Amino acid sequence: MVLAAGFGKRLRPITETVPKPLVRVGGRPLIDYVLDRLAAAGVRHAVVNTHWLGELIEEHLKDRRQPKIEFSRETEILETGGGILKALPLLGDGPFYVANGKIIWLNGKVDALVRLAEAWDDASMDALLLLQPTVTAVGYDGPGDFFLDQTGRIRRRREWEVAPFLYSGVQILHPRLFAGAPEGAFSLNLLYDRAIDAGRLYGLRHDGEWYHVSTPQHLAEVEARIAQGGDRLYGL
Repeated sequence: MVLAAGFGKRLRPITETVPKPLVRVGGRPLIDYVLDRLAAAGVRHAVVNTHWLGELIEEHLKDRRQPKIEFSRETEILETGGGILKALPLLGDGPFYVANGKIIWLNGKVDALVRLAEAWDDASMDALLLLQPTVTAVGYDGPGDFFLDQTGRIRRRREWEVAPFLYSGVQILHPRLFAGAPEGAFSLNLLYDRAIDAGRLYGLRHDGEWYHVSTPQHLAEVEARIAQGGDRLYGL
């Protein structure tokens, strides 16, 4: 699933007329990078949720075949958790990838999505998050999100701490994570906290590069870094 329904308020005025997943970086819409990564990892079917300027996203993706796109249209913003919960009937009974439509990542020696799939343990995990080292994140200036222990379990940053990892916007989730979830709009953080308490939220360190576009300043920073990298961005 690709999360593409948000307003992109922090990226205004750009997103007043262009939905955030269609904002161009390096000459291409952000969502194309995400879908290309999924296709390269063997994903054949992707669900894209839409709301703000969703008709523009649907028009852009109407001819896409790799992966085949199905839309989950939201009449009101359901946030990350509510959006995925609404789309669950389209996603099947097993674990599935979820990626934010506002990021770009470069793989290390092994495709990050393949690494996530290989690390997935259905018996012990309800969620497996790809974690980006905070100090090397491009387009991010926060204090991080998580600490990662030697077993792969993660805990949240306490208010006074600076965390070594942030959530990259890429993960594997199992539908059972949503058992008993509330109706309507809610954040995935609600379910993450429940999974942390149960010892079933895990993380995997990303060993490639990661770019985040949240504000016009971040967009300029990411564009500058990508311009330095040349063709590396397009290598799948």
